[in-house]
Order: sequence, then structure tokens, then C-alpha cells
Amino acid sequence: MKKSIFLISFLFLYGLHSQAQIKSPSEFLPNYGKQITFHHQAEAYFSHLVKESSLIKHQVYGQTNEERNLNVYFVSTPENLANLDQIRKNNLSAIGLSNQQNQKIGDKLIVWISFSVHGNEYAGMESAMTVAYELLNPANKETKEWLKNTIVILDPCENPDGQSRYANWLREISGKKTHPGLSDREHMEVWPGGRYNHYVFDLNRDWAWQTQVESQKRIALYNQWMPQVHADIHEMGYESPYFFPPSAEPLHEFIDQYQKDFHFSLGKNIAAKFDKENWLYNTRERFDLFYPSYGDTYPTYNGAVGMTLEQGGIGAGREIKLANGTHLTTKDRLTHHAKAVLTIIETASNQSDQLLKGFRGFMTNSRKKAKGVYATYVMKNNPKSEQLVELLKKNGIEYSYANASQKNIGYNYKTKKDNTFSIEPNDLIIKADQPRGVMTQVLFEPNQKLNDSLSYDITAWDLPLAYGLEGYALKNSVALSTKAAIEKKQFNAPEKVYAFHIPWNNRTSAKIVSQLLQNGIKVRTAAQKAVFGDVIVESGGLIVSKGDNPTITNFEKTVGDLIQSKADYNYLTSGFSVNARDLGGENFSLIKMPKILLLSGKGVNPTEFGAVWHYLDEVIQYPTSIVDVSNVGRIDWSEYNTLILADGNYNFSEDFSKQLENWIAKGGKVIAMNEALSQFEKTESYALRVFASDEEKTKSENAAKEKELKSRLLDYHNHERRLISSSIPGAIIENSIDASHPLAFGLGSNYFSLKTDARKYSLLTNASNVIYVPKNYRSYGFIGHELKKQLAETVTFAVEKKNKGTLIYMIDNPLFRGFWENGILLFSNALFQVQ
Repeated sequence: MKKSIFLISFLFLYGLHSQAQIKSPSEFLPNYGKQITFHHQAEAYFSHLVKESSLIKHQVYGQTNEERNLNVYFVSTPENLANLDQIRKNNLSAIGLSNQQNQKIGDKLIVWISFSVHGNEYAGMESAMTVAYELLNPANKETKEWLKNTIVILDPCENPDGQSRYANWLREISGKKTHPGLSDREHMEVWPGGRYNHYVFDLNRDWAWQTQVESQKRIALYNQWMPQVHADIHEMGYESPYFFPPSAEPLHEFIDQYQKDFHFSLGKNIAAKFDKENWLYNTRERFDLFYPSYGDTYPTYNGAVGMTLEQGGIGAGREIKLANGTHLTTKDRLTHHAKAVLTIIETASNQSDQLLKGFRGFMTNSRKKAKGVYATYVMKNNPKSEQLVELLKKNGIEYSYANASQKNIGYNYKTKKDNTFSIEPNDLIIKADQPRGVMTQVLFEPNQKLNDSLSYDITAWDLPLAYGLEGYALKNSVALSTKAAIEKKQFNAPEKVYAFHIPWNNRTSAKIVSQLLQNGIKVRTAAQKAVFGDVIVESGGLIVSKGDNPTITNFEKTVGDLIQSKADYNYLTSGFSVNARDLGGENFSLIKMPKILLLSGKGVNPTEFGAVWHYLDEVIQYPTSIVDVSNVGRIDWSEYNTLILADGNYNFSEDFSKQLENWIAKGGKVIAMNEALSQFEKTESYALRVFASDEEKTKSENAAKEKELKSRLLDYHNHERRLISSSIPGAIIENSIDASHPLAFGLGSNYFSLKTDARKYSLLTNASNVIYVPKNYRSYGFIGHELKKQLAETVTFAVEKKNKGTLIYMIDNPLFRGFWENGILLFSNALFQVQ
């Protein structure tokens, strides 16, 4: 007994001694608060905390593209940390996501704080160290009380690659003295900046879509925990006062009152702390809760109180002089963040009972009565469903496949009307009645209610339209036999195959043609449907024949291994077609292997460049040469046959423009997107025009002048709201298509484009208007009423043939944020199908 008492006393004293060894960030890092901290230095500090304290635990949850660790740190009492996994399971059990509950372990609140999803918003990561220290500091008795009922999860840096890019730049260009003047290079970040990850994606827009490895790894862990509170710590322009909840309108209609109530009480608590320090702040401005793929909205739709906190700081470097004459330093920024974050943890801990009750009610009440109009979503069987199922898996959304047939009535996403249709075997079925039912409804709800048109982001994201699927939303539940998966078609190819057929119907098709071409295998594409016995080769269908590839050893196995990821591939035993389109005829042309040049650098929109780069490097894994715009004079044009111009202001010289025109005439292909189109719009030799005629141009100019005259006596207060009458923050537009054109292969009977700006062009002459907005088009999301009238009969994607070359004009970006699946196929058409 004495030994046991001695051991307990020893451990207690050792624990106190251990806690006493904890160093503050400024003790561990001499330049803390004065100079930016490298990511590896922050990791070293957290390692110190883990070593010296029993209140913190570390987990690596993934790696970035540049092989930096993605870290989370669990902070709580030693008793809670000892039962960490069971606390997690109990939390999931309470909302129907686990059956492994332990009644002996009481309820604990889970508060997750994420920092610096944008790498150049570095005060977030800096403040994470102060937050961790204050939670662990033995002298801070108050924080220890919070930890008794709370598990705090800290992710100090969501974007290590971007933060490291920014840190390396700032360290390289800064001296021992700070430079508060606005014109100093310390405040002029170079392209593409540290905001983005390796592939120049904005990770704060990627929570739901999870196109990036950081998002995939983080949200896999997030969904294993399902916290009650999540805060995303940001920075904004340096002149802006601090922002904290409540959030601005529009608020999604599915947000619960308990979430709004906590926002309000938290806002009052942070305000009280800031008032004592005379720090300026604002609430309920700009940062809304609508678009589902943010670090505040995604947690919100998963039952948590999600929020964004914003500190002025972007472009501030280490110190900057503000308009009011005061100076904003790194120390100021991290201190403000730390104060706000600690207040979040304090308020949450004090209201743990209300938060747990609200969270569980949010997650379970929606199963009793769906928040939205619809109870079931049905996607007709389509190869593009493969990618949709991948998205559902990433988000923990349950689904099944029909195993029988049934007549039903549902809202048709494409027609925006209720239609009678048949559910048939292998159709995809997603029910709102499931643990993550609210998130399911947010993603599939066809009519998102926007209670304020001043939205911070896109206002429509209907997944059936994004994926090019025939989809229906049903008000009723479906009583139908279902199955967990579609049985894969099994067939044994004969020993001798005349040719393989790979359908052109989803992103996997594009990846396969990429791999085939890189392995020196010749591939043909069908201009029109051809029938070979039981095998139908659709327009755009890929053909790999033994006749085109006589030198390939073991043709059947070599090609079969490369195309095995495409479950619907087939083979031909003869080149003789039923409908007079034989394999050796004009209907089947060889695909020219793209030799791609992608321009980057100053003037190019970073994220739009990143979308193209990621598509090429990750989605289809195709080699690409990237050249900075400043070095275009050194390009050897003979090395390339395809030039991709992402959205950007290129300002090509007259000499370069002539070189480009000559290269196109000799057979070059240009894929130009968004603002890059201005390079061709202003040149008479190209077909691209904003207006179809001088008369149309004059009419538009006169209308603009008339509008200016009418606006002379309008009030100032509503100026911003009047501007949105000609704007489009992000809406879905119905387009008609010429399905016979290679640019439209595999897209279906129409195309729904995600339009994110007001750019528009009249239908072109001397070019193919392959995809265009019809006169009476359907739309989804907010479009300003003036712009809505002007978009009718404008072109969205066009192709101009110029001598031996080709120009593909993309007014909208089909690769926007990497989640518009039918757009990925469209871009693949531009790359491989349009010759």
C-alpha cells in the first residue's frame, strides 16, 4: 500500500515537474512575433510541448504534395487523453455513426480549431503556438478547467506547402529591420503567392469537393471525430478590423437556431475581450454561411457550430503602417487571434451541455423530418456516377443501387419540372434519412434558397448537373430492393483481339488515353457511332487496334493491363461494321499526341492556372511543360503542338502575337480560357467578338449611356446592391450543344456550365458555336436581372479552325475548382478529341 501511495505521489510530482519545463513560444523561438516562423520550426515547438506535457497528444494525418506532415494535436486532461478513442466513438454513437459506446465515459465536447488554410495568412499558425501554450501552461488554471469537459483539436497549419512558400519568400527578402511603408517589397508578394497549396488550389474552397490531398486527409479525420465546434482561422486585407461571428447573410435555411445562438453569445464574449483592449472589430459583414465547401459551412452542415475568424494582415509582411497612422505587427495579429480562439474554447466549454444537445438534435432530428423538400435522390445509371460515388464516400454519405424497377415521380434537375420516370437496376439512390442527412440535402437540394443576393461565393452547385447525370429528387422515400454495389461485367477476351474499344464517357477515359499515348500506343477516335456486332462504338469512343500497333509485344495483355480501370471496355474481333463505318475508314482518325505548353507567372490567375495544372498532373497524369510568361521569347515552338492559356491578363507583345498566329496556322492548337480570350478578341484575324455586328455594339453602348443618365439621382446607400444586377457570383447556366462536334463528345444532350463572371460573347461567325446559351435557357442560383437577359444566345465554348490550326475558346472555366465533373470531360475533349 505504501509503495502504491509513493508511486502515485512520485507520478504526481513528476507530472508537475514535467509541466514546469514547458517553454513559451517566445522562449523557444527567439524571433517569435517578430519574424515569420518556418513550418518545421512550428513542428519543433509542438514536439517540445508533446514531450514536456501530459496534456497534449500528436497525430500525423497525412502528407502534402511536397512531403510535409499534416498534423493535429489533441489537448485535454490526461484522463481524457487516455480515453481519447472511446470518447470519439461515444460521440459518433450519439449521432448514429457508431455502435461502440462506453457508458462509463462521460460526454465530452469536441472543439476543433484550424489555422492558416491560406499559407500567406501566417498569423494563424503563429497564434496556434500561443493557444497551445496557454492551454498547457501550468500557471494558467483557467484553461485547465475548460479541458475537463473538452477535447481541443488543433491543426496549426492546414496548408504547409503554401505557408512554406510564403515563409521562404518573406525570409529571403526581409532584413533585420521591418519596413512599414506600403511600397516596400515586403508588402508585394510574388506570383503565385503563398495563399495556395502546391497545385495552386484554394484549400478553403475544397472542403466538400476534396480534390486536393490536404482536404482528403483532413476531412477523413474530421469525419472520424465530428466535432461540435469548428473554427477556421484566417486573415484578410491589412486595413480590415478583426471579424468574428455572428456571420453575415445569406445563411443557409438548414442552419439550426442553436448554431445561430452560439454565434451570437460567442460574438458578445469576444467583443467584451476586444473592448477591454480597444481593438476594432466587426461582425455580420461579408462572411456568410452558404456555399458548402468552406471551413465554416462544411462543419456547419455536419452539425457543428462552424465559423470563420478573420484578422487583417494579408500584405502586411512583418509590420505595416495603417491609414489611421497606427502600425500593425506580426505580434499584434497573432495576439488578436489567440485571444479570440481561447475565447471560443472558453465559451464552448461553458456551454458544453447546450452544444452537445444542439449538435445531437441537428444530426438526429433531420432523420425524423428532412430539413429540405426531398427525401430521396435518384441518379440514373451512368459511367459518370463512378466519380459521384467517390465524392459520396469522401463525405461519409450513404448510398445504394437499385436492384429492381419501380415507376415514380420526381423533380427532374435538367427540366426543373416534376416528371414520371422509372427507377431501374443499377440506378444510384441517395436517401436524406441518414446520419449525414443535412449535408446530403445541402449537396443535392435542387432549389437552394438564397435569402440575400450579396453572396460571398457561388450560389449553385447541383451535383447531377455538375456530373452530367440524369437526376431526380423525390419527395417520398423509396421502398425498393437495393444493393451495395454494381456487379462488374466479367468477360474473357479471346487470345487474339482485333481491337479494344474504350468508351468515352468519364474522366477515367481521359486518363486511359493519356496512359496509352505515353506508352507509345496508337489510339483512334470515332467521329460517329459505329456498330460491330454487339459492340456499339459511340462518338468519341477510343479504339486501340493491333493493326495500328504491330510492334507491341503481347498486345492483348499490354493493352488490357493499361485499360483495366475502365470497367466498361470491350473488344472487337473484326473491323467490319454493321453500319458501313469500318475501323479502317474515315470515321476513325488517329489521336495526335498533345505536346503541351502551359503558361504561368505574373498576370495569370493563380487558381485557374492551378486547376489546369492539377488536371494534367493528377487527374490524367500527362506530361506538361510550364513556362513563365516572362520567358515566352525563349520558346522553341517546334517542341509543342498545344498551348493552354488559363484565365489571365497576358499582354502579349505584337511580335509574340505574330509568332503565335504563325504557329497556329502551321497546325498549333490553342485552348484559351476566360480573360485570356482578350488576346484574340482584339485581333481582326480571329473570329472571337463580343458583339456580332457594329449595330449590336452601338445598341449596347447606347443602353449603357442611358443607364448612366438614369443613375444620376440614385441614392448612394444601395450602390452595391445595384451593381449586382449585372453580376453573377457563380450560377449554373443551361447550354445547348452540337453533339456531333468532338468538343461535345460524351457530354450528353445538353451541358450545364458553371458561370462565375459576367463575360459574354455573341454567337461567333466563321467558327463553330459548339456549346451556347439558348434563347429561353434555364438557370440555377443568382444572376443579376440585367445580365440574365443579356446571356441568351451567347456562346460558351467555341472552336475556330485557322489554316491547319485550331483555337478553342472557353468563355467559362470547365475546370473551376476541379469539381465540375462534366467540365473535366469537356476539357479532355479539347485536349484529345479536337484535332
